[in-house]
Amino acid sequence: QLQLVESGGGLVQPGGSLRLSCAASGLRFDSYAIGWFRQAPGNEREGVSCISSSGRFTNYADSVKGRFTISRDNAKNTVYLQMNSLKPEDTAVYYCARSPICTALLKGFGSWGQGTQVTVSS
Repeated sequence: QLQLVESGGGLVQPGGSLRLSCAASGLRFDSYAIGWFRQAPGNEREGVSCISSSGRFTNYADSVKGRFTISRDNAKNTVYLQMNSLKPEDTAVYYCARSPICTALLKGFGSWGQGTQVTVSS
């Protein structure tokens, strides 16, 4: 089994930056793609970014392209989401989860973490 824990959220001003971490424990971290998702109050959970098990392939939602960067350090069992030029619309609880491969299907992900709150406000 694989367990994931998100951290790094907080309150930032528009235009600011945060780096979220998704720390893994358990088995075979380097066998899984890891996705970042977010959910704002009243909204459905949406995919933000995903990185393949090797780190060779990444994808991003159109709303965050050019601002967010996903990366992983398999030696540290950690996936990161660097968030720059943050906007109020980025305010949400951010979650990470695993999948055999990156997929557009939310159902394909599991081992969800507890989430970390990101608030972008003046």
